[in-house]
Amino acid sequence: MNLPWAGIPIHPQIVGHDYGCSVATSSEEFTLTADSASATIDTSHGGRLASLVVDSHELLVTMPIEHRAGDPFGWGAYPMVPWAGRVARGQFAFQGDQHQMPINMGDHSLHGTGFTAGWRRVGSDAVSLTLEDPWPFGGTVSQTFELTASFFRCRMTVTAQQAMPVMIGWHPWFVRQLDGQEATLSFGEARMYERGQDGIPTGQLIDVPDGPWDDCFTDLTERPRIDWGDTLSIELQSSCDHWVLYTEPDHALCVEPQSGPPNQFNTEPDTIGPKSTFEAWYSISWSI
Repeated sequence: MNLPWAGIPIHPQIVGHDYGCSVATSSEEFTLTADSASATIDTSHGGRLASLVVDSHELLVTMPIEHRAGDPFGWGAYPMVPWAGRVARGQFAFQGDQHQMPINMGDHSLHGTGFTAGWRRVGSDAVSLTLEDPWPFGGTVSQTFELTASFFRCRMTVTAQQAMPVMIGWHPWFVRQLDGQEATLSFGEARMYERGQDGIPTGQLIDVPDGPWDDCFTDLTERPRIDWGDTLSIELQSSCDHWVLYTEPDHALCVEPQSGPPNQFNTEPDTIGPKSTFEAWYSISWSI
């Protein structure tokens, strides 16, 4: 499937010396560089990729530092943990106990707790987070980042303190235009989760309708790819097998790898036991 979006209203460790990568820091950010690429990580606002510049082109929707705390949803590429996407009405049961997460979008809980938290830098290429209230199970999360001249990669690992459900995902906001070139998204063939009127998947897989979308896809036959004309092309790859495509904003395009579909905590959640880990990775590679 190859869809031009013009006119449509539209969501590790670095082996630095091997790749010629260097690191610059500030109180809230650190920046990795490799040849004509740079990746800036904001530790204070969700441990997210705040900027990804390739050949002088900013690929992500950015946000001035002074405004970041007021809008955690709509910029950069942030981790979604300990769940990704929606939890219906913020409620789920685990081992006989009912849990309520904060409602932060409409009637539901979106994107976990990690994307609004302050993370701690634990190395030249890594950040860490202790999961606390409102998450009732504890645990820790780490992210490691890798940048080379041709790709950026992030690996996230969740370590449980006690048995708990878990999901992992990332939410990158790619810009619509580069040098006046409109983004074109392609991903081959796929299946899409039917979405109910409440925004929650019904569990049924359907043929992909025309966009715009705010939906979860699986069984992609090709890696998601974004082309900005002859300016730049990127390809996304992940160990996750679900992708949420958010194509409604005018200014941005979101291609989100997730370890499961939205509301998985209420369907067939992945679980880990004490001291066990759950991890996933995603990468963005480019050709100029």
